[in-house]
Amino acid sequence: MAWDEWEQLKAQAAERRSTRMQLNQYPAGQAGGSTQGDLMAGQKDLEEVGKAAHELFDRFTSYSRHARAASEAAASGLKGEGFALGGALEHVARRWSEQSKTLLDACAHISNHLRYTKNRHTTDDSYIAGTVSSIATLDKGFDDRKGH
Repeated sequence: MAWDEWEQLKAQAAERRSTRMQLNQYPAGQAGGSTQGDLMAGQKDLEEVGKAAHELFDRFTSYSRHARAASEAAASGLKGEGFALGGALEHVARRWSEQSKTLLDACAHISNHLRYTKNRHTTDDSYIAGTVSSIATLDKGFDDRKGH
């Protein structure tokens, strides 16, 4: 594409202004409440998400084991009686088990990641506070040498 062609396309796009991209903010004049800009999540919000993930993990573990056991028992009974449906139900029970494990892993990952993030930020905050206070102490030392 030649430079002149690029400039022409830019000029045409500027004339059409009806279709343009807008990121990280509401359109002008359409405030979405009292806050604008970046997505914010406080510690309380994160704790609630982590708690919900942990509760889902605990409850679903119990319920999914019961469903799997009941399905496997039914599949075994049907197969033992010569019904082809028994093999199909056995397949469904296996898939249920696999999918349940995937969901449980995701819940555990969410809960663990939020716990890790909280601990990591606490450590970072402590480090930053220590560094800043060290700088303040150093500055005070320089001020004392200057006679302030």
